[in-house]
Amino acid sequence: MNSKIKEKPKVELILETAGEVFAEQGYNKATIRNICKRSGVNLAAINYYFGDKERLYLAVLKYYRELAIRKYPLTFGINKMDTPEKKLSNFIHTFICRFLEEGKTSLFGKLLAREFTESTGALDVLVEDFIRPTFIKLSSIVREIMGDKSPDKKVELCAMSIIGQCLYFRNARPVVFRLRHKEGYTDKDIKEITKHIINFSLKGLLNN
Repeated sequence: MNSKIKEKPKVELILETAGEVFAEQGYNKATIRNICKRSGVNLAAINYYFGDKERLYLAVLKYYRELAIRKYPLTFGINKMDTPEKKLSNFIHTFICRFLEEGKTSLFGKLLAREFTESTGALDVLVEDFIRPTFIKLSSIVREIMGDKSPDKKVELCAMSIIGQCLYFRNARPVVFRLRHKEGYTDKDIKEITKHIINFSLKGLLNN
């Protein structure tokens, strides 16, 4: 039992370091050698705990997903009694924070963003376990706002448009920073972006 207690910090160290490397470089460019060097462990440790690069990557996704959910639950801070507009606001706020905030708990959003542009075999798992439930939740909110008579296709496209706005500020960061003469997103920037997307989306849905 004592050996397991001692092992846990090393496992977490590998997972946290690997998460940073995968988020920075993507799965294909990241190397086990680099992860070993940055975490200060040898190859044998990674082979012992995870087996290979693919299984390490899956473990990293699971680890950071759990951290993200602890800070931003899958409920998105939504209460059943909230108005549809309030539900959408809470959804967008949580979604944006997952992708734009800095720190360990936001790394899952960065790993997801990598999967959107450089997909691996893990994407199918992510879609079923995380992305599809999130999209279904957003689509149900969109339908509440647009009305039950709105065609499924229109609801789907509107939900995708909202996600697209949020992801733009993550995936196009180098462009956004240059256009706005910024070096990063501050808390004030995130609040401003969130408020804009909420207002823009609500107006679009109500007039669609």
